[in-house]
Amino acid sequence: MEATVVKTGTEGKTWGGGNAPLRASYGKMMMWFFIVSDALTFSGFLAAYGFSRFKFVDAWPIPDEVFTHFPFLHGVEAPMYYVAFMTFILIFSSVTMVLAVDAGHRMERSKVTIYMFLTIIGGIIFLSSQAWEWATFIRGDFGAVETKGGQIIQFLDKEGERVALREFATPYNGPRVTHTDENGIWYKSEPVTKTEFSFEEVKAGFLANENLLVRVQQKDEHGHHKILSREESVAKVVNDGSLVVEGANLTHNEYGHPLFADFFFFITGFHGFHVFTGVLINFIIFFNVVLGTYERRGHYEMVEKVGLYWHFVDLVWVFVFTFFYLV
Repeated sequence: MEATVVKTGTEGKTWGGGNAPLRASYGKMMMWFFIVSDALTFSGFLAAYGFSRFKFVDAWPIPDEVFTHFPFLHGVEAPMYYVAFMTFILIFSSVTMVLAVDAGHRMERSKVTIYMFLTIIGGIIFLSSQAWEWATFIRGDFGAVETKGGQIIQFLDKEGERVALREFATPYNGPRVTHTDENGIWYKSEPVTKTEFSFEEVKAGFLANENLLVRVQQKDEHGHHKILSREESVAKVVNDGSLVVEGANLTHNEYGHPLFADFFFFITGFHGFHVFTGVLINFIIFFNVVLGTYERRGHYEMVEKVGLYWHFVDLVWVFVFTFFYLV
């Protein structure tokens, strides 16, 4: 059986492969394959986040109440300001990468060096900001109490403003005894994260302060978390309170459902790893530009290929920012 031969072009030559399908080099094609596969990975993660949020919509934290801090502005409510700053820096670094690629096409080595350097600085600022945001999220701000059923109750004053545990908890001056299995049949292990105050100290301070109320995770018809009356608040803390939660980790979250923290750490951490990898690759390319490697090759295609990766990282952050902070 004879094979069918397809001839192309005006000269009738048979196409025998080559390294430039669709006028793209092999390296560019492989970068596009990687980007598509990585985009599917992030899509799966964000889809899982969306399903979980829909399932636990009442217990899901409100971003404006979680990300309210700004470096060096202690006590100032700045919801989403710093996250917006991080996003601007990353998008601006994508602009400098575009300028670097354009300068490479025009074989302007000095401009490629400058724009690559600015791109690396933007990536480092973003990573540093994300590390600060993680530390703030883990440390927490106000603290809360977790009930026996795993629900989070937060403390407010009569004006509806959040009150930190340190403002009303009654400190116990004696030594804090750690529960062990020798303490009797009512043994209960200590929580994974050590807190500044014990539940008994928080409960005592709450009962002694008549101006405090609690807010539960259930929402009213307007979509706001329900604030209980003083009598209901006392009953909730005394009967259902279990342990103190400060900040967020993989098992407890003072802001709401622990799945929010799980997804936040995993997805933003996975994206941060991509940014970190991009910064390292950009630095290698920058070093080669300084040495004149691509000038001797006669093209700056490596800058263009790493630029594709960097633009992808920036685009993914737009979706992460939308899912976690805006929606």
